Amino acid sequence: MSPNAVSTTAAAPLPVLGRDVTVPLVTGGEVTYAALDYAASAPALQRVWDDVAAYAPYYGSVHRGAGYLSQLSTDLFENSRRTVAEFLGCRPDDQVVFTRSTTDSLNLLAAVLPAGCEVFVFETEHHASLLPWRDARAGDAGISYLNAPRTPDEAVATLERALARRDSRRPALVCVTGASNVTGELWPVRELAAAAHAHGARIVLDAAQLAPHHRVDIAALDVDWVAFSGHKLYAPFGSGVLAGRADWLRDAEPYLAGGGASRTVARRADGGVDVEWHTTAARHEAGSPNVIGAYAIASACKALTEAGFDTLVEREQQLIDRVRSGLAEVPQVRVLSLFGDDAPRVGVLSFVVDGWNSSHFAAALSAEYGIGVRDGLFCAHPLVRTLLGTDPQDPGECGAPEAEPGERSLNAIRVSFGAGTPDEHVDRFVRAVRELVNDGARWNYRTEDGRCVPDRSGAPAA
Repeated sequence: MSPNAVSTTAAAPLPVLGRDVTVPLVTGGEVTYAALDYAASAPALQRVWDDVAAYAPYYGSVHRGAGYLSQLSTDLFENSRRTVAEFLGCRPDDQVVFTRSTTDSLNLLAAVLPAGCEVFVFETEHHASLLPWRDARAGDAGISYLNAPRTPDEAVATLERALARRDSRRPALVCVTGASNVTGELWPVRELAAAAHAHGARIVLDAAQLAPHHRVDIAALDVDWVAFSGHKLYAPFGSGVLAGRADWLRDAEPYLAGGGASRTVARRADGGVDVEWHTTAARHEAGSPNVIGAYAIASACKALTEAGFDTLVEREQQLIDRVRSGLAEVPQVRVLSLFGDDAPRVGVLSFVVDGWNSSHFAAALSAEYGIGVRDGLFCAHPLVRTLLGTDPQDPGECGAPEAEPGERSLNAIRVSFGAGTPDEHVDRFVRAVRELVNDGARWNYRTEDGRCVPDRSGAPAA
């Protein structure tokens, strides 16, 4: 099929918004857009959109109103909390706190750490789980950044050695990803949790990339907390989740001070103010909550559960195999991996192409084939630099290449997909990679505001 032809969208397990959107090609004509950047933000499920649209006319204030719509919205919000708890397999005493995103969730946890808590985190983490601890209440205990392991067993052994050296009198927290946002590789979460608990530490799971693809069960994995984002779980309405043990959350000052977090507020005789804070999840949900965001996450949780993760995982593995086998046929392509080619992964793969600036390649995929991927360092700079074999001090901004088209830059290309991806999208991607490598781009490109874009003032490439 010509890249200029209008493609039909094959069936996907869960329909998403935008599945019929067409985009113009710089070479002429239009094509159905292939959204292959799920790792950044997944499109909204049609089911989620429909549920939100049905509720929207009934929107009202939560926890504060006596009117019917306020009561209905309060019930919807708290029922959404229960749905998320069921989705995550929460324990009876766990709390589910609604936040803005995974980043917000982990910053919340960092803000409630007990005094002197030492944090252990691998350098391979996304910045959302790598950076919040720097200014946390860890105080004089500090942070231990662990070197990138090259096998799951090495990850467990590295953590074991680090924990064995810590001061056991202090509290400790391990932060680990469930699936890499760069390579898609699954981490040995259950084994890392066992190692943490054996040394008296707690563990938080960054499930931003894992939850949309695999079942996440807090009790089965034996983790203390789980954090994830709605916008990666097919619910891009500005909400996230931190779920897990209540004690650290209950014992700390509220993440934000304000209405909703406070149970009672009273003036003192000396002119000051006394506050009694809630001990429930409301303690860290000050302000008017994002009811629609929470409901959207609950709707997505129901949709994924009803579709069946076993079915979704099996189908996604078929797509992964098609992409990997297709890329393996192009010698100039190198797929990035931390644990090796045989490591299990979700639908996230990053790669570089010999002779190509990654931004140039991604721009050509978009402009000439209607395929949306991501290029850059994916907010995981230390990991990508490790995988590319570059010096940690090499410059390079997240998503903003510093080289002209055709020149080397410290960036990679990432393709990611999920339950809303039709077969045709991954087939078109594989074909486009092969054609670009073998035949080159059909259009000229230039750097504009740090991005590689088609040069619309000139003629097609010779």
